[in-house]
Amino acid sequence: MKSKSTAAPFGLWMLLFTVVPLAMVLWFAFTDENGAFTLANLFAVKDFIPTFWKSIWMGAVSTFLCLVLAYPLAYSISRTSARAQTVMVMLVMLPMWMNFLLRTYAWMSLLEDKGLINQLLTAIGLQPVHMINTDGAVILGMVYNFLPYMVIPLYSVMIKIDNRLIEAAQDLGCSGAHIFRRVVLPLSKPGIVSGITMTFVPAVSTFVITKLLGGGKDMLIGDVIELLFMGSSKNYNVGAMLSLLLMVLMVVCMTAMRFVDNQEDEMEGLMV
Repeated sequence: MKSKSTAAPFGLWMLLFTVVPLAMVLWFAFTDENGAFTLANLFAVKDFIPTFWKSIWMGAVSTFLCLVLAYPLAYSISRTSARAQTVMVMLVMLPMWMNFLLRTYAWMSLLEDKGLINQLLTAIGLQPVHMINTDGAVILGMVYNFLPYMVIPLYSVMIKIDNRLIEAAQDLGCSGAHIFRRVVLPLSKPGIVSGITMTFVPAVSTFVITKLLGGGKDMLIGDVIELLFMGSSKNYNVGAMLSLLLMVLMVVCMTAMRFVDNQEDEMEGLMV
């Protein structure tokens, strides 16, 4: 009874800020402006299928780049001393203590045609490069903002890898590549799965980065949802349906990642 009573505030919080908002999304998604049940909102989604695909593509690219950058960084942090780990993890988390909008505005000042990067290129005799309002700028903004979401899960798993396993593999004559493939990579898979999930979900649904660094020319699904709820062409019902489908997409992606991870664990168990 005591455990149930202590969990009551959390249950109330979940009810008010998770269950009720989700119920409202479901209500608006399957009703029209008069509150009558309809499937017209679902059929209206077909106009936004290209936007969905572009959002998934750009989210996947930024997630892959985050993984490529975060994996060696997380591994190097996990192999240092405890004091150095504390400092390096703090440095990774430090940008997240700053407001998300401020971080993105900072990149605008760097990437503009007359920004700091192009000023530096001009100063050393090179031609300026157009970087702002491009897909590359959007992906760069995603990687910068979501990289800590990949580093921290990887680090939290890699720090638990026993150095004696690596030393044993070295004693048995394994090369560095073989140690990575047979020891480090399998043991770090839970961190990879968690990092991909934590990075891909916000990357697909982002809208501030595309608006500031992409110039709003090519909208992602997050931009469309914001426009339908906050813009001049408001349509809460279609916006709610898009939000619902985006949530379903996120659940499918997370379930698929967990399934792949479990399947690989079972195959490794059979091989052993």
